[in-house]
Amino acid sequence: MDSSEDTDGRSFVEVISEKYSPENFPYRRGPGMGVVVVPTTGLQGSPMKDRLNLPSVLVLNSCGINKAGDQAEIVAFCAHVMELDLSHNKLQDWHEISKIVSNIPNLEFLNLSSNPLAGIPLEPRCAEAFSSVRRLVLNNTQVSWDTVLLLTRETPELEELFLCLNEYSSVSASSVACPTLRLLHITDNSLQDWAEVRKFGSMFPGLDTLVMANNNLASIQDSKDILRRLFPNLRSINLHNSGLSQWEDIEKLNFFPKLEEVRLQGIPLLQAYTNAERRSLMIARLPSVSVLNGSVVTDSEREDAERFFIRYYIDYPEEELPYRYHSLVTKYGKLQPLAEIDLRPRFYAQVEVHFEEKVEQLNIRLDQTVAELKKQLTTVVQLSTNSMRLYYIDKGSAFGPEELKYNTRALHSYSIQDGDEILVVPKNK
Repeated sequence: MDSSEDTDGRSFVEVISEKYSPENFPYRRGPGMGVVVVPTTGLQGSPMKDRLNLPSVLVLNSCGINKAGDQAEIVAFCAHVMELDLSHNKLQDWHEISKIVSNIPNLEFLNLSSNPLAGIPLEPRCAEAFSSVRRLVLNNTQVSWDTVLLLTRETPELEELFLCLNEYSSVSASSVACPTLRLLHITDNSLQDWAEVRKFGSMFPGLDTLVMANNNLASIQDSKDILRRLFPNLRSINLHNSGLSQWEDIEKLNFFPKLEEVRLQGIPLLQAYTNAERRSLMIARLPSVSVLNGSVVTDSEREDAERFFIRYYIDYPEEELPYRYHSLVTKYGKLQPLAEIDLRPRFYAQVEVHFEEKVEQLNIRLDQTVAELKKQLTTVVQLSTNSMRLYYIDKGSAFGPEELKYNTRALHSYSIQDGDEILVVPKNK
């Protein structure tokens, strides 16, 4: 590529001609994925005749594209194309983009991420070219919100819209709704006020999934009636790394009538809790949510979480008890705190050593063997290890003494406890 091409960029037609020529793209990508394109009769003079192997999914990212090229060539070779990735190119003219898109009649997916489209106006006649697109990706393009609204009005079948990394701090509502949109992915922006998020409800009444991670949203301010009316179909919401700091905001998620999946990590509210406490407290507060932070909530986990919730708040003053506490007490009763049981292995025991008329308190290591205990006792009973027999007396058992006759056996295997006795008897000569 010469310096003029570096300055001027390359056309869409030039790039597909080069990338999908038989020399660079000789094989089909599996059944139905590759298409050998033969131009129509009217394009007998085409320089690309009989030499392109185009798949239905074109990936042309980072190719330096800044213009469309010959539209007749696009028509001839892209009639079967359904997905087009033009991310990380140099497109900064909606006219050129519309020339490409309008000549791909079956296009359903378009990725324009990281093209320099900040401040570039979109005319309505250019927006009409996007009418068949169902999934549109505009991440890191800094397109204006007016452009977004125009595109949603002109794409009557739009189902998924990606608007990440576009520095939006506010949005404006549209007078024309986009009822087909199911997924809005608007992470890594600067949306802080719920008043902005509220507008998505009226613009996209069929919204199923709202992904808003990495926005500093401070709270959810609407009432139950408003949330039910604005988001009647919302099934999944992602609020990772938002600024939510009150349990009241979490409880308001119950007002979305169809909400089943919630992602809520990295919020200030949860920083003071352990991972287990976070999950249990959220599950107990969200009775209709079946997937939390990507993990399915089982029936047994929900019951454990709800019981934990009751015990967690059992000593709180009445005026500080959350509303959910009372409904769970109605369900399970007022539970008593669980007994604290230390299941860690014990390393020492305080025992009484009995030898003839002598009794001595001794702290013994439970990880040592019987032979090692005998060695420890030589200074207490003045017998050699070969001259003593040891018996263990469990003071909590009705059974008699048990001889410690296996020198290599560890003491902890006898379940020795504080207060038990070790009886030392001299061997008969």
